[in-house]
Amino acid sequence: MKKLYKNDERSGKLLYHEAWVSSDGDVVEHLGEVGTKGRTRYHDKLRGEQDDVAIDRILARAIERGYHEIAEEDHATLIIEYELATWGDSEDLTKRHVLENRMKETLGWTGLGDCDGGSIGSGTMEVCCYVVDFDIARRVIGHDLKDTQFADFSRIYDEASED
Repeated sequence: MKKLYKNDERSGKLLYHEAWVSSDGDVVEHLGEVGTKGRTRYHDKLRGEQDDVAIDRILARAIERGYHEIAEEDHATLIIEYELATWGDSEDLTKRHVLENRMKETLGWTGLGDCDGGSIGSGTMEVCCYVVDFDIARRVIGHDLKDTQFADFSRIYDEASED
């Protein structure tokens, strides 16, 4: 998978353009405004073409239009925190794993980033996400979790802004 981004001068919005090879062997191209589901196109791989070459071929026009990768160290570390009555039990761990998978889907399909796992202990459960725009991600995640079993989070915060 390769993820590219561009600040659109006209709208002032951050755009994404990404591609990967599906398990079916198609090249999936996904693009839009960061924080939205965007649109998806499917392309055939050329006969004998390596996955990375196919991805680069599909993204070549985006690169020509100024899209580029954002280094992982330039992503914000977004934490979704839940307060626990105990150190955490098997139900909490199951909830965390389901939330991690949900965040991978939510962040991936909106061009925001990825979920990198989580932790439980000392009265909290946390899920860690790396995102290209913290404010947009916090808004999208808050909306995604509203009215679900995950709506009871205590806070969503940027790890870099914590003491």
